[in-house]
Amino acid sequence: MKHLPLGKLPPDLLEQMLAGMPISDPRVKLGPGTGLDCAVLEIGDHLLVVKSDPITFATDEIGRYAVQVCANDIATTGATPHWFLATILLPENTATREMVLDLSRQIQRACQTMGVSVVGGHTEITHGLDRPIILGTMIGEVAINQLVTPRGLQSGDRILLTKGVPIESVSILAREFAFRFLGKLSTRELQQAANYLLEPGISVVQDAHLACQYGRVHGMHDPTEGGLAAALWELSEASQKILVFTPRQDIISPLAQKICDIMQIDPLAAIASGALLIATPEPDAFTITQACRKAGIACHDIGWVEDGGVSVWCVEDGQRRLLPRPTRDEIARLLEGV
Repeated sequence: MKHLPLGKLPPDLLEQMLAGMPISDPRVKLGPGTGLDCAVLEIGDHLLVVKSDPITFATDEIGRYAVQVCANDIATTGATPHWFLATILLPENTATREMVLDLSRQIQRACQTMGVSVVGGHTEITHGLDRPIILGTMIGEVAINQLVTPRGLQSGDRILLTKGVPIESVSILAREFAFRFLGKLSTRELQQAANYLLEPGISVVQDAHLACQYGRVHGMHDPTEGGLAAALWELSEASQKILVFTPRQDIISPLAQKICDIMQIDPLAAIASGALLIATPEPDAFTITQACRKAGIACHDIGWVEDGGVSVWCVEDGQRRLLPRPTRDEIARLLEGV
C-alpha cells in the first residue's frame, strides 16, 4: 500500500473525504470544501466563523504561529477574530515546565495583540512525538451582510496580493535550517529572514480589514501550504472561475529569492502566510491598493478573474500557459528529506 507524503492531502483525496461529511443543521451556511478557509454558522442575527489549524512545519514560536494563522483565515471572511482554543501536544521525555510556560506566553502575547480571548483547549504529554505540536481553533464574528467567501468571485475582478511571498517559508527556513545558510548569508541577512515572522509579518488581519473597509471584496484567501500557486488553484476551485496570474518580480523580495535559491525551492509553491489574495471589482482595486500602501502594506495587482471552468493560467511575455498546481508544499518536501 502506497504511503501518502508529508503535507496537505492531494486535492482529489481531500474532495473524496469531504464528500461524505454530513451537514444536517440548516444554520451551517458554509461547510468544508477545497479553498474554503472557514466554517460559517448563522446564530440569530449574526454569523460565527470558525477555523482550526495545526502548526506542524515550525518548532520555534509555534504559539504565535497558531494564533496568527487561525486569525488569518477568520479575517478572509471579513470577520473579526474573538475567541481562541489551543490543543497543545508535548513530546514525552523532553517536555518541561519551561516549555509549557514558554508556549503559553507565546499564545498569550499573540492573542493580547489582537484583542482575542483564550477560552479553552487541552494540553498533554503525547506518546510518539519528537517536538511540540499546537492545534488552534479560532472563532470570529461578522454581520450577515458583510460575509466574504471565495465563492463570490466575479468575472472581471482584479486579483490583488498584499506584502509578497513566501513570507512564512523564509522565517521557517531561517529558524529551522540556519545551518544550511552558513557562509551563504550574512548574520544580518539570517536575522532579517528569521524576523520575517514579525516584519513584514505573517498576519493578514489588517490587510483584510483594510480591503473590506475601502472597497467591495468578492473573495479573499491566504496562501498557506502549497504557497501562492496552490492558493490560486484553491480560489479557482472554490469559485468555479478561471484565474489569470501575471507574475511580478516585486512580489518576491531579493532576500526571499536568495533563500529559496539556496534551498532549491520554488517560492511560488512554498507556505506563504503573511500574504493575502483579494478579488475585487476593477474600479475598487486602486482604492484598496492605495489604502494598504498608506498603512505601510505592499499591495500588487497580479491578475484577473474570467468565467469558465476551474483553471489557473499564467501570462508571461504574451504567452499564456497553465500554472502547475503544486502536489505538495516545498517545505514539506524539505522536511521529508530531513
